[in-house]
Amino acid sequence: MITGARILVTGVTGQVARPVAESLAHANEVFGAARFRDRRAREDLVAAGITPVTLDLEVGALDDLPDGVDYVCHFAVAKTNEFRRDLAANGEGLGLLMRRYRDARAFLHCSSTAVYEPKGHEPISEDDPLGDNHRPFGFMSTYSISKIAAEVVAGFAARAYELPTTIARLSVPYGERGGGWPAFHLELMLAGHPIAVHEDGPSIYNPLHEDDIVAQVPRLLEIADVPATVVNWAGNDAVSIEEWTAELQRLTGVVPRLEATRSTIESVRVDTTRMHELVGPARVAWREGLRRMAETRHPRLFMD
Repeated sequence: MITGARILVTGVTGQVARPVAESLAHANEVFGAARFRDRRAREDLVAAGITPVTLDLEVGALDDLPDGVDYVCHFAVAKTNEFRRDLAANGEGLGLLMRRYRDARAFLHCSSTAVYEPKGHEPISEDDPLGDNHRPFGFMSTYSISKIAAEVVAGFAARAYELPTTIARLSVPYGERGGGWPAFHLELMLAGHPIAVHEDGPSIYNPLHEDDIVAQVPRLLEIADVPATVVNWAGNDAVSIEEWTAELQRLTGVVPRLEATRSTIESVRVDTTRMHELVGPARVAWREGLRRMAETRHPRLFMD
């Protein structure tokens, strides 16, 4: 547990960062950084005990950020689908941010399992080859490459500034508040739209509930090191889209329409051995997490 610290959380209006910032704010002074196009987002953060500050990594606008920060939790990510803009924000912008906070106690960079070369249905470890597994997603064709670039920058900056850093490769985050991929699939089910699964099925990932994300951030900061610590950040269980949509059907009675295609992401099942050794296992079982997510987001489906 971290207490009495000054902590910067970037991307604070996003699915993953917001619950983290709110949890840390109970015992720390937390600054939440984002571009803040919506004024209400600022007001909500203030109500949660978080100080909003403006950040635009694409243009390197860091002037509003606070000094004297102890820890940085970097969740901000650009997904414009334009390589020039996304590399500027996720790569160069990250480097500027790490230079700004080179005297921090630790820096957590939230990466993604999108950085891996697909390996069929076998577990992928931190030392396996990197690759562009998101390329088939036309609306996220820059994501894998810009995330790989960000890891290179983070690794360099950790060494150059002797800044203890953790690079955490997040799998599929989901939950009651943030939603995530399983929640998106539930919305598709309710609308009667098809859900893409890879032809080389089943499509396997390691969903991680938002409660586990929140609980594990302090430990991820604790294991920060130079060179940077690299670790998969994922749920204990390898679960396929086919399995979690079937579970959502069992919970709600809504039948999914699965559509096999090659124009979607292949399985990205990860090895959690290092995570369990350094951070510990996840606590929320995936079926329980899905139930809570579905019940919270669509309570009418659970009324007798």
